[in-house]
Amino acid sequence: MRILVAEDEKDLSRALSAVLANSGYEVDIAENGKVAVELAKEKHYDAMVLDIMMPVMDGTAALRTIREGGDFTPALFLTAKAEISDKVTGLDSGADDYLTKPFSMAELLARLRSMTRRAEGYTPHRITAGTVTLNVDEQELSCANSVRISGREAKLMSYFMMNRDREISTDELFTHVWSDEQEIGPDVVWVYINYLRNKLISINADISIEGEKDGNYRLNVG
Repeated sequence: MRILVAEDEKDLSRALSAVLANSGYEVDIAENGKVAVELAKEKHYDAMVLDIMMPVMDGTAALRTIREGGDFTPALFLTAKAEISDKVTGLDSGADDYLTKPFSMAELLARLRSMTRRAEGYTPHRITAGTVTLNVDEQELSCANSVRISGREAKLMSYFMMNRDREISTDELFTHVWSDEQEIGPDVVWVYINYLRNKLISINADISIEGEKDGNYRLNVG
């Protein structure tokens, strides 16, 4: 699993990186909220840990920006403030949990495990990108008109829509959508990309999937 850590205190940042790496996570460090937003656009993360008080862009502004881009990665805030109003502001900006400094690394790891377990079982019932809506339960794409899609197509489409405007590798798509399939290879991603492209055309969608076989893909809006 890959974790994004946004923390401007260098000693704490190094400590978090070491503990998370020792626990089997891949870690990317951002020294402020602006860098965190940029990294979240470029890469897929399984969880984010953001300090609220950071220079350039604080944690709440960064997470709001990330959420407005359609990224629902579980996020935990770190804050030195214990007031209820600060915690409420953090949760309202899109955070899933928070820890007040000082905290134990064991508790941080436990909260990350809890958040990622919940996220693995969570998919929104309806996702929108541009003027296109995916009804996950009904496996239906709609815009000017609608079309039914297969369960695998719905899982692939929902992943694109929840990560729009971000480049996603063939391997990442294959791992996410076909994790339960052992007898097929990554070439299946290209096949399903073309299925979805044709169905997006059929409903006159204003979104498109760009990319070539075995490369990176991106869902563009407009």
